[in-house]
This record gives sequence, structure tokens and C-alpha cells, in this order.
Amino acid sequence: MGKVAFLFPGQGSQQVGMGQEIAKVNERSEAVFKQADQRLEYALSDIIKNGPEDALTRTENTQPALLTTSIAILKAMEEHGVQPDFTAGHSLGEYTALVASGALSFEDAVYAVRKRGMFMEEAVPAGEGAMAAILGMDADALQTITNRVTEAGDSVQLANLNCPGQIVISGTKEGVEKASEIAKEEGAKRIIPLQVSGPFHSELMKPAADKMGDVLDELTFSDAAIPVVANVTATAVTEASEIKKKLIEQIYSPVRWEETIQFLLDEGVDTFVEIGPGKVLSGLVKKIHRRATTIAISDPESLTAAMEKLKEV
Repeated sequence: MGKVAFLFPGQGSQQVGMGQEIAKVNERSEAVFKQADQRLEYALSDIIKNGPEDALTRTENTQPALLTTSIAILKAMEEHGVQPDFTAGHSLGEYTALVASGALSFEDAVYAVRKRGMFMEEAVPAGEGAMAAILGMDADALQTITNRVTEAGDSVQLANLNCPGQIVISGTKEGVEKASEIAKEEGAKRIIPLQVSGPFHSELMKPAADKMGDVLDELTFSDAAIPVVANVTATAVTEASEIKKKLIEQIYSPVRWEETIQFLLDEGVDTFVEIGPGKVLSGLVKKIHRRATTIAISDPESLTAAMEKLKEV
């Protein structure tokens, strides 16, 4: 039997009403939404349940909302006794993975990602930063372009290395535009500007990382009971001090998602369970390794189907 990894989505997977079906039928899941409201001292659960969408898509709400929803779904799963061999999360999802692995309490994590969202919003004035997905170009070629543009005075970096031929760049508006133009000239298939509120995972996020360091110092980290694959290195971490350091670096470093999945495959993982709204990560896993088994859980029906499938694994 192969190994199982739990994957947790990041920003972009949110939708109004997410996690509500499970909360209706599972008391432990419902309790998670209440816990989030208590810890944050505002009605996050109401925004998740009823929107409006523009409130949910504000980074300081999106981040705790996704973490809360994924943990609520995880609580329903835990009743079936499924344990992963590894956990991993995309960007913000790394915090969810740390809760799942026992390195951070849910209350501390939801507080931390609310602050993370606020700091990331504040780091760069609105309209000055940008992100774009570059399709059909390899990382080395794109790295050369972003280095060239940055050295010429407009900061831009690789932000998300998602899967073969899908890389997101991030930086100043000018930097992203210039790098996108050059990438197009040099053979990129498509450029998709992203609707985001800031240049995440770029050097411009260093001020947010500094502030995040102070917040994380207030929290209690434990060694992870289940290894967590860090975005920054795409290797497993379990030690509390190492986990904390990687979370600070993560804010301004690229998310090495393709390498993360490759690391898990090399470790013998053949079943990837995405816990949270949407199926973004399942799609990326399939692009990295077509034969991997992917299971996405977002509501009671998909949970039941997943448990049947996991019995066969």
C-alpha cells in the first residue's frame, strides 16, 4: 500500500457557502466555525456562509476563511480514523497543514493567518503590485527574464512554481508587465494577469514577513507529529523552530509546489487528498503525475465517496 498525503488549498479556492454542508451535519465541524469567530472577535463564519463575495475575497478574510473551512472538513474526516503520512498546503494552506500535523493549534493558526492577510495587504499600496500566470515556459528561462527585469530596476520574481508549464510571477506592476512581455516574445504560450490584491511571494513582501515574525513569536509551536512539506524548500519539516522560520521566509519566497508533489511522490505517496473548497491542487497533482490518485473533499457527499475510495487504497 502506498502512502497518503493531505493537501490544503490556498487563496483563490474560496467560495461563499464553503464548508456549510458539512457544518450542518457534523457538530465538530460546526464548532470550528464558532471557534474562529471567538478567536478573531468578529463574525468570520457569517462572511463564509453569506458573503458578500467582495468581503470574502479580501485577503485578511480569505486566509482565515479558507483555513477554518479546511479544518472543519478535516474534523469530519478525523471521525473516520484516516491518518496521512505527510501534509502540505499551498501558501496559506501550509498553516492548515501545520494544524493537521499538530504543530500549531487551530486558534493560533486562524489568528496568525488573519494577521498575515492584513500585513500582506499593507505591504504594498493598492495598484502598485501585480501577479501573472505564465503558461508554457520553463522555470530557468523565466528566472532569467525576471532577474533581467529586476536588475534593470523593476522588481519581479517567480512566486508559484505550480506544475510543468504553469508558473506565477509577482512584483511591481511595471516589473510584472515587462517580464510578461519578454516571456511572450520568448515563446510563453499564454499570460494571464491575476486578480489579486498584492504581489504575494515576492521581495516586496519582506515588510510583511518582518511583522509576521513578531506575531509568530507570540504563538506556541510544537514539533509536528506528521511531517509537513514546507513551501520554501519542498522538503519535510517536523521541528518547531524550523517550521516557524520557514513560515516567515514563505511570505517573500516562491511556493515550490511542483517540487513539493515530486518530493511526496519520491517518498512513496501515491494518494493525494485535497481537503477544502475546490479542486485546484488535485488538478496540479495530475499535471505533475498523471497516474497519482487524487481525492477532493469539500462536502458530505465527497467525504463519503472519499472514505470508500481510501478503503481501497
